Amino acid sequence: MDPKVENGAMQGDEVPTWGKSLPVPSVQEMVRKDHQFLSERYIQEHKDRAVATNLSPTTSEIPIINFSLLINGDEDERRKLDTACKEWGFFQITNHGVPEKVLKKMKAAVAAFYELPLEEKSKYAMAADDIQGYGQVYVVSEHQKLDWCDIMVLMTLPPEYKKMKYWPVAISGFEEAVQEYTTETLKLAEEIFANISLLMGMDKDALKRLHGKIMKQAIRMNYYPTCSRPDLVLGVSPHSDTSTITLLLQDDDITGLQIRHREGWVPVKPIPNAIVANIGDVIEGWSNGVYKSIEHRAVTNVTAARMSVATFVIPDDDVELGPVETMVDDYNRPVMYKSIKYVDYLRYTFSKKMDGKANTELLKAGNESV
Repeated sequence: MDPKVENGAMQGDEVPTWGKSLPVPSVQEMVRKDHQFLSERYIQEHKDRAVATNLSPTTSEIPIINFSLLINGDEDERRKLDTACKEWGFFQITNHGVPEKVLKKMKAAVAAFYELPLEEKSKYAMAADDIQGYGQVYVVSEHQKLDWCDIMVLMTLPPEYKKMKYWPVAISGFEEAVQEYTTETLKLAEEIFANISLLMGMDKDALKRLHGKIMKQAIRMNYYPTCSRPDLVLGVSPHSDTSTITLLLQDDDITGLQIRHREGWVPVKPIPNAIVANIGDVIEGWSNGVYKSIEHRAVTNVTAARMSVATFVIPDDDVELGPVETMVDDYNRPVMYKSIKYVDYLRYTFSKKMDGKANTELLKAGNESV
């Protein structure tokens, strides 16, 4: 059967799927009905709870990169990027050039979606064999602990991978807001790739080429309801991202993101209109572990719901994740990561619950388990 294409997007089952997730109830709706709601399924084991005692003893904050300086070739700023990628895996980007009105429209579109009644949101629920749509991901067992959030996942690039049945038609300007925002963040990602390419000893277009014929992009819109006992739950469990790079638009007023740094967790305090970037598993493999993806999580609070927008840039399915030549030295930096197709890695990760950095063990040389 030929794929049906409408407005440049695939309609139906011709778009590849990379995983599936079991359906779970909407946390937002359960809290709407009972603000004291808390079931055993969401209460984390003691060792996994986001308590104050496991926050980093330092007052460190993640690095801040002035994007305007970076794209104008400032060597000091590029060195800051190198340090940020090596020592933190996360950094905040200021002066990035994404218009403030585009950021506000994106946030308004997310808010509008989560304000819809459950009956309307449910029209965009994930199919049984898909990870696009409204629901939850990485739910592989009826018995695992659940995250205190609802999500909406959409593929935005390439256009033919967009499944329009998941795009809310009830919200005026939703598609336009998402397209404007993801177009701008892709430009931002490509400029970061150009600078990291140079830092990795390659020409500036190398990382972009490594993505293969199709550079893909997905967006995840997160909603974290208030919780009567935030000390017992997690908004998102600790994990690293399967992307090349992730760009996160945070709520300006609420700190929810925490990253693993040394022996503890560091809260990432929002800078108004800044965008948070983090290295994904793909760059860890390509860089032979010089730049590592970092474990991160989200916490909740009693007083206010929080929203965020994560944009993932990912390579073509058949791209290999092994180290590039410039990041290997037989004497000082031998091959630490094996070559594996991205699609195999992606499907492997979606078959399991989020568990810190456990998935990246598959990328390590000598580990043959799949």
